[in-house]
Amino acid sequence: MVLNKLAAARPHPPVENVPLGLADGRVLAADILSDRDNPPLARSIRDGYAVRSRDLPGELEVIGEVAAGAYFAGNVGAGQCVEIMTGAPVPPGVDAVVMVEYTSREGARMRTDKTPRPGEFINPQGSEAKAGGTVLRAGRRLGFAEIAMAATVGCTQVPVFRRPSVAILSTGNEVVPVEQTPEPNQVRNSNAWALAVQVRRAGGEPHMLPVAPDDYQDTRRLVEQGLNHDLLLLSGGVSAGKYDLVERVLADCGAEFFFDRVLIQPGQPVVFGQARGKFFFGLPGNPASTMVTFELFGRAAVELLAGQTVSILATPFAQLTHDFRHKKGLTRFLPALLTEDCRKVTPVSWQGSSDVPALSHANAFLVAEADREEWLAGDWIQVLLR
Repeated sequence: MVLNKLAAARPHPPVENVPLGLADGRVLAADILSDRDNPPLARSIRDGYAVRSRDLPGELEVIGEVAAGAYFAGNVGAGQCVEIMTGAPVPPGVDAVVMVEYTSREGARMRTDKTPRPGEFINPQGSEAKAGGTVLRAGRRLGFAEIAMAATVGCTQVPVFRRPSVAILSTGNEVVPVEQTPEPNQVRNSNAWALAVQVRRAGGEPHMLPVAPDDYQDTRRLVEQGLNHDLLLLSGGVSAGKYDLVERVLADCGAEFFFDRVLIQPGQPVVFGQARGKFFFGLPGNPASTMVTFELFGRAAVELLAGQTVSILATPFAQLTHDFRHKKGLTRFLPALLTEDCRKVTPVSWQGSSDVPALSHANAFLVAEADREEWLAGDWIQVLLR
């Protein structure tokens, strides 16, 4: 539902041009075209000898060599070959390359028992991209490979969508700023800082608002301030308690609620809706709940508002190192430690969704299916990457 609502209603973000070196992580706003064939000439993809395939197997005369960045002046005739390096242009008259590992040479004579196929180890001109062809499409988030592609076609200024502005509003009398020493009944505002990192990783610009106390007027004033941004993320105040004011304040701001509960744990009381033309999420206040629900719902919203055409949630499988059980009925996301090769995963002991130390020791979440109760060591289970 989140993706459908956002895809149907999202505005087109403003476009800006940024230098290629600053385009990492941004979303491309226009197609990028190739300025020439790539490769511009047929080239070898191996070190070896450029040959006429019909002349082999057998012995050939070596009439020269060509390195990357150079040309071979002349034509290769019957019984001849040219020593060639990876990336070098293929001389006229040849149709294959024999790898140097399969040859022997004595003076100006090369011998091989190989029978190369026509075109073997040669990238034809324009085989990777044609001049004027689209090499990167609008809506794609730029990473190192995309930056390399833009550089390959000479794109020094990149048209990208402006990052969406995301307001982050923590609520509750018990929440105090990070720099303040809390009383025993208080907690520091760790959720806002965690959300800021998650928003930035998703392609947004986070803006942390002051903590909203459990007071209707203060909460409404800050909610209205947050609705001036492209997206509003609220942390806490969405349960059914006496001082949970968020849904009432949003309703009084004309909100349309698309859902207010999901069958997961942690994070059941999640609110998603729209008010005054802006989308909002009311996320639960416990840290694990906030983190998980943002990854499941909020991240997709930020990515789509940033101009991405698709948002993909990565939940690969890994093998459990220990037996694992949970109570059926809800899909649960539990802290876990994934090995460096991402093949094995170990549940992390924790005291519930407020246990920030346990969360900081984990690097993933187990995804325990709602209709399954038990997994054994060696079983495969989905994980949500962190």
